Amino acid sequence: MSAIIEQKKQVVTEIAEKLRESKSTVLVDYRGLDVAEVTELRKQLREAGVEFKVYKNTMTRRATAETGFSDLDAQLTGPTAIAFSTDDVVAPAKILNNFAKDHEALEIKAGIIEGNVVGVDQIKELATLPSREGLLSMVLSVLQAPIRNFALATKAVAEQKEEQGA
Repeated sequence: MSAIIEQKKQVVTEIAEKLRESKSTVLVDYRGLDVAEVTELRKQLREAGVEFKVYKNTMTRRATAETGFSDLDAQLTGPTAIAFSTDDVVAPAKILNNFAKDHEALEIKAGIIEGNVVGVDQIKELATLPSREGLLSMVLSVLQAPIRNFALATKAVAEQKEEQGA
């Protein structure tokens, strides 16, 4: 009997560590998806470096109590899968939101974004943000614009002076 309790404690500890270490965690109800659809979802998440696991709700509730994320307990009913991302905040939200658009059976329940419990609306807002690379390219283009404009202005002045000198 105590071996089973030890195993359960290890699972609770594992979930608690993942909740603490993740930059982004999303809870979903996957009821109604067939095996092929779940396999495709897991593949997309794995390619983005997101871990996708199903834990017993009782174990997850114990882990949320341990980590201070008890606000999620109301969402821990029925079949619940959890997507953990330690690298990218946007990836799990984006992949799960896009997958949910194509597969109505997948329902986003709630999540944790950088230590804050959030609802479905915030996760969907996060999913609409561009990726990290997209944001970096936007910042880079904003930084380059003044330099580009200055270069074009100096070129126009130089061409104008050449025309006047000729």
